[in-house]
Amino acid sequence: MYDTQVTLVGYVATQIDYKETANGPAARFRFAVTPRYFDRRKDAWTDGTTSFYTVWARRTLAVNLAGSVSVGEPLVVHGRLRVREDPPDGEGNRWFSAEIDAAAIGHDLNRGTAAFRRVVRTETPLMVTQKVAVV
Repeated sequence: MYDTQVTLVGYVATQIDYKETANGPAARFRFAVTPRYFDRRKDAWTDGTTSFYTVWARRTLAVNLAGSVSVGEPLVVHGRLRVREDPPDGEGNRWFSAEIDAAAIGHDLNRGTAAFRRVVRTETPLMVTQKVAVV
C-alpha cells in the first residue's frame, strides 16, 4: 500500500529473459533510462548519466512482454520500485541495485508507432461442466 510507484521512460537494454516458474510465468530485462537536458552553455541538448533498472513482469504481463518487445525498443514502464543491497564483496564494497516490479509496460508512442493485438484466451476453466438437455 505504501510502496513507491514509479513511471520510467527509456529503452530495452537486454533480451527478455522469460521463464515458466512454479508461481507462473515470469520475465525480466534491463531497462536503460537516460535523461536529456538543455545545456545553455553549449546551446544544445545533452544526455545525462544513464541509469539501469532490472524490470520484472509476472503472469500475463510476462507472456505478452516476451512476445512483444525486443532490444532497443522505447518503452514506458510503471510499477513498484525496490532498491536492493547486495552483501559486501571480499573487498568490503557495498552494491545496490534498483528493480521495478512492473504493473504495466507499453511502447513509447512519442518515438514510433505500435499495433495492438488483443490476446484471445482459448483455455477452458477446469471447474466448468456442460449440461446438455435431452428433448
